[in-house]
Order: sequence, then structure tokens, then C-alpha cells
Amino acid sequence: MEETIGGRWGELLTRRYAAAVATLCLGVALYALNTFLVSTSLPSAVTELGGVDLISWAFTVYLVAAIVGGAAAAMLKQRLGTRPALLLAASAFLLGTLVAGLAGSMPMVLVGRLFQGAGEGVVAAVCYALIPELFPSRLMPKVFGAEAIVWAAAAFGGPLLSGVLTETVSWRASFLVNVPLILLFVALVAVVVPAEERPRRGAAVPALRLLGCAAGIMLISVAGIAPRSWQAALCVAAAFAVLAAVVLADRRSRTRLFPSDAFTFGSTVGAGLWVVLLMPVAQAATTVYLNITIQHLWGYGPTIAGYISALMALSWSGSAILIAGVARPQAQRRLIRLGPLLLAIGLLGVMASLAAGQPWLLMPCQVLIGTGFGISWAFLSQAVMEAARPGERDAASALLPTLQSGGYAIGAALSGLVANEAGMAGAVTADAIIHAATWVFGIAALLGTLGFLASFGVQPGGR
Repeated sequence: MEETIGGRWGELLTRRYAAAVATLCLGVALYALNTFLVSTSLPSAVTELGGVDLISWAFTVYLVAAIVGGAAAAMLKQRLGTRPALLLAASAFLLGTLVAGLAGSMPMVLVGRLFQGAGEGVVAAVCYALIPELFPSRLMPKVFGAEAIVWAAAAFGGPLLSGVLTETVSWRASFLVNVPLILLFVALVAVVVPAEERPRRGAAVPALRLLGCAAGIMLISVAGIAPRSWQAALCVAAAFAVLAAVVLADRRSRTRLFPSDAFTFGSTVGAGLWVVLLMPVAQAATTVYLNITIQHLWGYGPTIAGYISALMALSWSGSAILIAGVARPQAQRRLIRLGPLLLAIGLLGVMASLAAGQPWLLMPCQVLIGTGFGISWAFLSQAVMEAARPGERDAASALLPTLQSGGYAIGAALSGLVANEAGMAGAVTADAIIHAATWVFGIAALLGTLGFLASFGVQPGGR
């Protein structure tokens, strides 16, 4: 009976759970805050150090390392133990932060970003895997709600903090401000995360499959900067082939990186992972192209455009808090299906707003998109975690944030490919911009609809 009753928010602040919540939220904060700090300060670093041609690679190497780290996180957790895996990953992130913050050249910044990505990929994935270990089912939606609040705070405070530090001190301060947070996270892990007596050891590290993950994500990243559409399309196709081969090879292996039913449609885990992938793939279109489109089309400045984009993060956090008390599996199932549907409707609304020249419509559409994530993400994640087969919960849980990052990378590459084919780069008239944007957001809405269809295979409380 206990698990069918929604927990209270106040329980997260009790002595039993407060330290664990603080640890997990700080792990998320490190990832989220670092994202916004670096994106704001990196142009100043390039100005001082040179190497403007390497600026995109500062994001690419971080993303590739984070996804590979996330893919390996469950294996590291089982082989080393949870606490050693987190401490090792936090040390890698600390090393990367120091190397990047003290770098004398852009290649050294890239080395630092590589270590940052690898460390944070493992931290984020292991923190996800810890949620079902440290909290009962009735509190898990509230934990996800607390993490959504952290993301929203980082989205608002990160650029402001980085801008102030960069302008008044140095771009290096925007990197190094992470150091005390990392040290605090290490201290919390040492106290909160229980020590395990016998970590699992023995099987060989699946280096070839991890290399395949890295190669697939690298190909997707290269597609985003390919000068010609056919080159981008070739990179995307090759990436999908490589990643599909990795998943198939993993199913035949005795040492798995992923759950055995990953990306099948006959289980909650398989269908749920498709939803987790497709929703970020669809939403990436607004992340990449909404700001620049409304600035060019309607003459908005960066501040107004930024606030319109921020509505998505606010709506995600607000709706996640509102629905965190829903405990009935039937209601959770409806919310899981409603989430990607609202995302698809919101993307269609963005397309309609641009085509009809109605700026006021953008705001409710951004709210719909954020609400779609907010009402579904916690229950979707929980359903995947709890439906994992025996011995595979760590792999299923750790894959969730990794797949989310991969989805944004794939979505950015796909929307870039569609935009280039539709003539976005050379669009100078309003009609040309609207034509290209219609294709970008229309395809994104279609991908969101595919996520909605996949959500019918997700059954909270079952397999």
C-alpha cells in the first residue's frame, strides 16, 4: 500500500533523505551549470588564446566523452562499486576543469573538455542509477522534480554568473568556479553513498563497443558542421549504422553496456528508451533554430529571444513539481503518453506561429513543449528503471541521461541537415526564412509524434 500513495515533498528534507537529495542534485548541477558557464565564456577564451576554428570542437569532444562515459557508467558502477566510480569520475571532471581553466592554448582547452565530459557523463549516469537505490518509488517523481528545478536554475543563473565572471575577472573564472562545487560533491559522495562490500569484477572491458559509441556520436557531430548537405547526410547515415551495430553486438555479448531489451518494442524498457531518445531529438530543433529564426524574422534582440526560449525550462520545472504527487499507474501512463503529444503539438504551434507571423503564439507553444517534458519525464524514467530485468537496472537507469544527451546531438544534426536542404543558411527574405523554418519544425513535430506512438508501449508498474 505504501508505494501507491504519493510521498510528500517534506520527506526529501528529512534526515533520512536530505543528504542523498543534495548529492544527486549537486551531481546534476555540475553538469547543467558547466554547460551554461562554458557556452557563455568560451568565445572570450578563443579571443585570448586564438584557435577560433576549434571552438565547435570544445563542445564536440565534451559531448562525445560524456556519452561514452555515460555508456560505460553502469559497467564502472558494477566493477568498481558506486562510491569509487563516482569519486573517480569527479576526479576526472576536476582534472579537466583545472586543465581547461588554466590552459595556455585551445588544444589544452580541448584536453580539459575531454576529461570534463568523461567525468560528468559518468557522474550524471551513476546519479540516475542511484535514484531507485536510495529512494522508494513514491518519492522518485519528486526527486526528478527537484533535479528539474536545478536545471531551470542553471539555465537562468549560469549565463548570468558566467557573464559577470568573464567581464569582471576572466573567462578562466567561469571554468574554475566549478572547483569548490566538485570538492563539495566529492565530500557528499564520501558520506552519503554507501560502501559496497564486493564490487563485481572479471569480464573484459567492451572497448570496441565503447569506441563504436564514440565514433557514432562523432559522426553525428561532424554532420552538424559538414559544408555540404550530401556530406552531412552521409555522416548521419553512417552514424546510425555504427550505433545500430553497437546495440546489436551488445545484445550478443555476455558483458552488456545496455539492457538486453534496449530499443525493442515488446517491453517497457525498449519502448521507453525510444521515447527518451525521440523527445530530445524533436526538441533540439527549437534549441538550435528558434532563437536565430525569430531574431532574423522579427528583429528580436538576444535577450527577448533568450527569455522566450527559457519558457521551456521554466515550464518543465513547474509542471514536474505539480505532477510529482501522482501515484496511480493509470494516471502515470496517461501522462507518459500526453508528454510527447504536447511536445508535437507545441512544435506544430511554433511552425504555425512563424508562418502566420504571430509572435504571441510562440510563448504558449514553448510552455506546451516544456510541459510535455515536465509531466512525462519522471514517470517515464521511473517506468524504465523499475521494468528493467533482474541485474539490468543499473544499465537501464544509467542509459537515460546518456540517451537524452545523444538525442540532442542527433536532433541538432538532423535539424541542421533539414535546414540546409531548405535553404536556411542563405535565406534573407521573410518568405525564405519561413519556408526553411516550416520544414525544420514540421519534421521535428513528426519526430515528436513518433515518440507519442512509442509511448503506448510504456507500462508503469509492469514490464
